[in-house]
Formats: sequence, C-alpha cells, structure tokens
Amino acid sequence: MASHSSPSQDGGGSCISNGETTVFSDYLQQTTPDLVALTKLSECLDSLFHSSDLGFCADARIIAGKREIPVHRCVLACRSPFLQKAFAENSGKERFEIGELAKDFEVGPDALMVVLGYIYSGKVGVLPQGVCVCADEECSHHGCRPAVDFAVEVLYASFIFQINELVSLFQRHLLEILDKVAIDDILVILSVATICDKASERLLLKCKEIVVNSDLDITSFEKALPIAVVKEITDLRSALGLVGPGGGDGFPDKHVKRIHRALDSDDVELVRMLLKEEHSNLDDAYALHYAVAYCDSKTTIDLLDLGLADVNHRNQRGYTVLHIAAMRREPKIIVSLLTKGARPSDLTSDGRKALHISKRLTKFIDFSRSTEEAEPTPKERLCIEILEQAERRDPLPGEASVSLAIAGDDLRRSLIYLETRVGLAKFLYPMEAQVAMEIAQVEGTLELPLAAISKFTSREQMMTAVDLNDSPFKIKDEYLSRMKALSRTVELGKRFFPRCSAELNKIMNDADVWELAFLGKGTSEEQTKKRKRYVEVQEMLRMAFNKDKEENKSAMSSCSSSLSIDGGMVFNIAKL
Repeated sequence: MASHSSPSQDGGGSCISNGETTVFSDYLQQTTPDLVALTKLSECLDSLFHSSDLGFCADARIIAGKREIPVHRCVLACRSPFLQKAFAENSGKERFEIGELAKDFEVGPDALMVVLGYIYSGKVGVLPQGVCVCADEECSHHGCRPAVDFAVEVLYASFIFQINELVSLFQRHLLEILDKVAIDDILVILSVATICDKASERLLLKCKEIVVNSDLDITSFEKALPIAVVKEITDLRSALGLVGPGGGDGFPDKHVKRIHRALDSDDVELVRMLLKEEHSNLDDAYALHYAVAYCDSKTTIDLLDLGLADVNHRNQRGYTVLHIAAMRREPKIIVSLLTKGARPSDLTSDGRKALHISKRLTKFIDFSRSTEEAEPTPKERLCIEILEQAERRDPLPGEASVSLAIAGDDLRRSLIYLETRVGLAKFLYPMEAQVAMEIAQVEGTLELPLAAISKFTSREQMMTAVDLNDSPFKIKDEYLSRMKALSRTVELGKRFFPRCSAELNKIMNDADVWELAFLGKGTSEEQTKKRKRYVEVQEMLRMAFNKDKEENKSAMSSCSSSLSIDGGMVFNIAKL
C-alpha cells in the first residue's frame, strides 16, 4: 500500500502536501467563479458608493456642477487607468473638478454618477428620474435631446476614464436610436464621436453618413464640428453631387459672410453700413436667423430694433426665426421676437411649433422643478412658459398700464409705484424680472434715488404728502424715460407671466403689503410684522406661479417614473 504524506507541521494549519496544493490550485483556477459571490461583491461595492452611511470611507471627491461626489481612490484606480494616473500625479489632492478631468466636453453630475456607479458595481443602474426625458408629454423619449445629451455624456466620460465596455455599450445604444434623433441633435453625437475616434468608429461613420445626406447648412457644420470634419463632409457632398440647402455648395456668398462676421463682432452699426451697399438685405442673408442662433442676446435685440428684418421669415430649411430661438433656449430673445410680431403658431416642415421644439429640448426635471427650492427659474422652463402664454392669449397693448391707476395722476407717485412693483418682482422672481427688464431696456435709465422716498415711513405718508411736484425732487426727462421702461416691464410681465402679475396687482393694491416698500423702516415690532407679511406674500406668489403647471407635472411624472435603463423605454440593456 502506498504511504500517504503526513500533514504539514509548519504552523500554517495546512493538511495538504505540496503536490496536493498544486493540484488544488489548478482546480480552483479552472472552476467557474461563484456568480452568487460576484453578485454579492458587486452589491457591496455599489453600497459603498451610494450609501451616505459609508461616506466616512471616502478619501477623495469629484465635483460636478453643484454636486460633490465622495469616491475611493483604490477602487477607481483599479478600474480606470486614467484615474489611476490622475491620482498618482496628485497624491495629496482630495478634490477633483470633472471639468479638469474631462476637458473637451461638459459632463453633468447625473451622467458622471452612472459612470462611477458602473466602475464600482460593474452594472448600469436605474437612470436618474427626469434627466433622460423631455418636457413633451407626447414624446416617446427614445431620441429627444435630454436622452441624447445624457447618452453622449456617459459615452464621453467612459472614453476619458478608459472604461471600454461602457463605451461599447453606449455606442451601441446611440446607434440604435439614431433614426429617432432630430437631425440638429445628430451634430451633438457626431462631435463626441469625433473626440472618441476609434473607440466609437461605427457611430462616427454612421453619423457622418446621416449628416452628408441631410439638409443641414454649412454654417451649422462650422459652428458645431472641427474644421477637418467639416471639410470631410463638404468633400463627400461634392463627390456625391449633393447640393446644399437653397442650391449650390451651401456656402454663403462673400457679402453674406461679411454680415455674419459683423454680427459675430456684435457690430450692428457695421451691419447697417453693409446693407447700404445694397448687395443683400437682412432677410436674404438670413441675418436674424444667424443672430438668434449664435450671437449675444443684446446684439440680436439691437438687430431687431433696426426694423429691417421680417421676424416670420423662413430660412432655407423652412425654420422661422422663432423656431431657431426655441432651439437656442434664451428667454430674452424669445420675448423680443414675440413683441415684434413673431407668430408662435407657425409650423416647421415636419409639423412642429416653437413650443414643441422647446419642450423636446428641455429636461423634464428642469421643467417640473418647484420654485420652493428658492432658486431662479431655469431658462429652459421659462422659454416653455413664455411660448405657452404666447399661444394662449395676445393681450391688448397697454393693458398693463391699468394697474397704475392706484398711483394717481402724480408722476412721482407713478414712478415710486413702478419702482416698488418691479423691485418686488426682481427679488421674488429674478429670472423673469430680468427678461422683462432687459427687453424694456431699463438698464441705462436714471433710477429713482432712495433719498426721494427716504423721508417717508409708510405708504400713507408718501401718498398724502402735499405739493409733491413742488418738493425738492423734480421729475426730469431721465426719470420719464425710467418710468416708460418700468411701465413696459410691467406690461411684459402681464403678457408673459399673467398669473404672477395678477398676484402682484393684488399686492400693490394692498395697503398693508405696500409697507414692504419700507421694510427697513419703523419699530422692531413693525418690522417683524412686515417680515411675516412678506413670507405670506412669497407663498402666495409661489402658489400662483405654479398653479398652471400642476396638471402637466402630474401627467409627466407618471411618464417619467416608468423610464429606467432596464425598463426598455430609454435604454434596453438586454438588447445591447
């Protein structure tokens, strides 16, 4: 009988001989890993990343927007060669800005969380609610702009962090939805695919093919893509015998280019001089379309004030200026166009109004955000509200001036009334007030000095003062300009923010609330009462401003809550 090796007595407690150890080691390497154990490991690491109770374990933070994300260097360094190098080069650094790590493209906090979550757990979890869906309740949310933006941000961050399997995953997803994406949004995907280059080669080639055969104009290419890619696309178009929008090669002529360059320099006066040469006009040059799409809002408003362009003129793709403004999502420009006669009911060639365009570009989370958060209204939401109101009604000119009646005929009373009303609006709703004030050109007018009302401690004293026009304060031409601009501000507020404006009317008619104009005056007890009343006013305004949104929010919430990465509506991981 063969003798057996005696158990090892080396203190390690092993009862397996050296030969048997080798066999056992080979056996372990050939055995399929325990999936239950791997799943458990994934869950533990996922919990480490997402649990606030384990935040004390973090030894670094990545800052994205207003969010500070605790992370663990050892986990990230093991999974990402890029982050391993970043941590090694900055061993004493604890805070890393995502803008410093991902320099060529902006990555939002929600997309970053998905990428980091994948690094920890090896899986893509449920997508953040309201981020990948738009504000249009009729949209399927497969290819709207929020869905596209989120996917390309994850794709880019995965590429930068060198997480190849996640790059491949989101490349395949984008390839699947390309036929549902608006042609203008294809440029966003193409720009990121260009950066990723070989890592997303199939996506890059497909996007180029779509763009070459599209009706996009050369200016859109030049503003969104690298010069080399623009040349490649135009060369492909020429080789295929394709013409640009409006015929020819799609390039604007020399005179039109000069007008566009003048607008790029914010030089409206130079534009006026170029028009005198009579080689072109603003409509033929699509100058207003260009300014609305690419120029500063003040330049656009100054160009509008020339009165030489048709605000309802269509470009070579069939878009009105208001359609372009909806894509730009700048409230001041939209209000300016509407006050100049732009028609919100005009349709694009594929049947969309400016409101539909704006909704498809806006994240549901930005549209539905409550004003309880004490932050200015997001610009995207404001654009939708303005366009909704423009479609709902068209008030008669001068309607807003009716509320001035409570101030009487005295000019100074009227000016003090306007200053108080607009000041209250600025404090409670800064974004809305800013839009109205900029369109009304309040900036540059002579503001009523505080000394003019400093001697009054109440509305009653101010309004019953004798011989107001004979007092040291005199109405000057500058103040008349100020009053005209403030009155226009109130008028715009009534037109585009009617419910909030109606509540302001009540406030300004309320003798008690008028005391808010003198918040810093009076005894401590009186000031306490004023502050309490101010809180009541703020709540009343918040409720009024949100009332029209309740039905839309409830409908969109039910739609948004059903969208998840493993639910099949936005991303179907099983198919990928």
